[in-house]
Amino acid sequence: MRTLYPPTEPRVNHSLPVAAPHVLHIEECGNLHGIPAVFLHGGPGAGCAPWHRQLFDPDRYRIILIDQRGAGRSTPHASLIDNTTADLVADLETVRQHLGIHRWLVFGGSWGSTLAMAYAGAHPERILGLILRGIFLCRPEDIRWFYQDGAHHLFPDYWADYLAPIPPDERHDLVAAYHRRLTGDDELARMQAAKAWSTWEGRTATLLPDAATVNYFSDPHHALAIARIENHYFYHQAFLAEPLLAQVPRFAHLPGEIIHGRYDVVCPIDQATALANAWPQAKFTRIDHAGHAASEPGILDALIRATDRFSELLADQANGHGGA
Repeated sequence: MRTLYPPTEPRVNHSLPVAAPHVLHIEECGNLHGIPAVFLHGGPGAGCAPWHRQLFDPDRYRIILIDQRGAGRSTPHASLIDNTTADLVADLETVRQHLGIHRWLVFGGSWGSTLAMAYAGAHPERILGLILRGIFLCRPEDIRWFYQDGAHHLFPDYWADYLAPIPPDERHDLVAAYHRRLTGDDELARMQAAKAWSTWEGRTATLLPDAATVNYFSDPHHALAIARIENHYFYHQAFLAEPLLAQVPRFAHLPGEIIHGRYDVVCPIDQATALANAWPQAKFTRIDHAGHAASEPGILDALIRATDRFSELLADQANGHGGA
């Protein structure tokens, strides 16, 4: 079973101003003359982590990690100002042009898969291929499943903690109730809601309990950005002008990998199946002993194998495509 490549440090760090007040943090790692690959983190709001660099062969890839608006080391932290899917898609084009890249491999998991598909629908000509994990179509039923009515049947104990900040008379619409608290002026209520929202996701992201995942999601700094930005997007139906599946024909000619855990509770596998049916050229890999998290062994193995396969497929194509 494949595991992460050895740890690597950024070769270059960028602080790139986009629409005020946002400044994006960007890392370039690996071989700066290699195949350009951009990593799109989840959440939205989760930010990149050092181990995300290790999903790619550093000898073959020019690895680009971007903290999206309000996330990770981008500033201002947890900001909702001009933070929409269209803004993030535009940011990817700004980064691509800033780095002088003609086309790149796009890698996205969970919300990162959502953003990758939205970007591919808008700019298919800028993409060498797509690796998508933990598919999140962001349909109303997908949001309702995890935050209102569905996943709670499997985790009633964790759900009780998720409900705790919300009075019973507001629980008919939990996304809206959380939105009031996460965007309100009461700092204590905001932090309480952020921790409950984010911890619910951390507790349910893996097939087996994983303390490291829960600790990451419940950390106050991470929880605030994850909860505020996720809720902001889901309250507004992800700011999608049209359903993602309707955009698939625009990028269905591109090579792709779809990787999904069978027991994914955060983003149930029917979403990956729907995408695979709409995109027959993509390779669909179901991981039978995994939930949602990229760190689970079966999913990690499949992701590393996917980046290795693309490094072979794209090696010849990348020559001459590093510049605009």
